[in-house]
Amino acid sequence: MKEILLEAKRRDKTGKEITKKLRKEGFIPAILYGPGEKPLSLKVNSRSLQTILRAGKGENVLITLEINGTQNEKKNVLIREIQHDPVLGDILHVDFQHILLTKKISVRVPIHLEGIPIGVHKDGGILQHALRELEIECLPADIPEKVELDVSNLKIGDSIHVRDIKIEKVEVLTDLDSSVASVVPPTVFKEEVVPAAEEAKEPEVIGEKKPEEGEEEKAEEGKGIKDKEAPKPGKEEKTEKPEPKAKGKEGKK
Repeated sequence: MKEILLEAKRRDKTGKEITKKLRKEGFIPAILYGPGEKPLSLKVNSRSLQTILRAGKGENVLITLEINGTQNEKKNVLIREIQHDPVLGDILHVDFQHILLTKKISVRVPIHLEGIPIGVHKDGGILQHALRELEIECLPADIPEKVELDVSNLKIGDSIHVRDIKIEKVEVLTDLDSSVASVVPPTVFKEEVVPAAEEAKEPEVIGEKKPEEGEEEKAEEGKGIKDKEAPKPGKEEKTEKPEPKAKGKEGKK
């Protein structure tokens, strides 16, 4: 594993306003801690740190931290935590851990799948990547950047487990029975067939009161009577007017 140099400077003052000012000046606030050591507040150049991270080495890269540019304050460190802005994604803070090159440490390394399985491009299967990180224990200089697995020979029903991964000078801590990748059959969607004989039922009106027995018959009888009494549309009912009485002849005077 290649050793990478990163310059850092001590910072005496802390607080939101100080760290805000540091970011504007192109620095990232950091802290260095180790077993039996007092935490040390530092600042590192933002561009230098991002160059290391963008090189594809991840956070498990072994860094030689040169503090204040002096040879006497060189420390071998690993990045243990990076805090990002939730909206912009900018790096807000970094935690470095001081490590000894002669003492084993446990870290997590990413798992990368290589190739296209036979069961995918020939039989239409689906590749499932179940485990994306592997927890291991080894000396700092033996930490792999990533674990590469060739999945090109996998057929439908085949899978790779943690026990199938072999890495030199590394002890795997993840459960050996855990599935890393597998190829499963394609998903088939079945359309639901509605029987043609099934008749649509008329929806019942909620809240409408059904007439009880006897009331329904009375309602029908009342309806018939009203129909008889009601005049037919367009014809007016004739009413007899009394004839005027004839006037008697007046007598001659």
